[in-house]
Amino acid sequence: MRILLVEDDPQLGDGLCVGLRQAGFTVDWLRDGKSAIAALAVEDFACAVLDLGLPACDGMQVLRATRAAGRDLPVLVLTARDALGDKIAGLDAGADDYLVKPIALDELAARLRALARRRLGRATPLLIHGALTLDPAARRVTQAGRAVELSGREFSLLQLLLESAGRVLPRSQLEQALYGWNDEPDSNALEVHIHHLRKKLGSELIRTLRGVGYTIPRP
Repeated sequence: MRILLVEDDPQLGDGLCVGLRQAGFTVDWLRDGKSAIAALAVEDFACAVLDLGLPACDGMQVLRATRAAGRDLPVLVLTARDALGDKIAGLDAGADDYLVKPIALDELAARLRALARRRLGRATPLLIHGALTLDPAARRVTQAGRAVELSGREFSLLQLLLESAGRVLPRSQLEQALYGWNDEPDSNALEVHIHHLRKKLGSELIRTLRGVGYTIPRP
């Protein structure tokens, strides 16, 4: 899952990036509101984590601009502003969740997974496809009760395809979801991950539509 972190505190931002990446997220980090508005206008993120006290323009302006543009991106406000009025204002401006610093990283990760799940309209946290089960929280995959070892990118790619089972996902959409601004994947990296998933899970699970993209058909 690719998220945008908007946080101007360098120490906190660095810690959040490290922790969220260890939890399996692809994280792009910006430090001011104007850059965030520009990025949200052209990039596709699964969620945004937004501080309110930002330089250039504050987080409330970012939030209002995002909603005014019609974006349904889940936004989690993470801020030191703990007054009830601030919480109400943030939620009424379009935030989907509001957390006050400091925050446990495990809780932040769980809330981001919940926001992404609700956006997709899923009720259950598990992704089940026949004998295959993917647990996003535990980052565990089993097939017919057997644990399947996947790399971080393989896991993320499988999750994306299972979340959109029955739909064809273009290569560009998959690459944008898997890789952040600081990543420099090889030109055939996506095909390599697909190849490894087929070896580990069976050649029939993921189908290629040449010139279009990849899909996992509904069971």
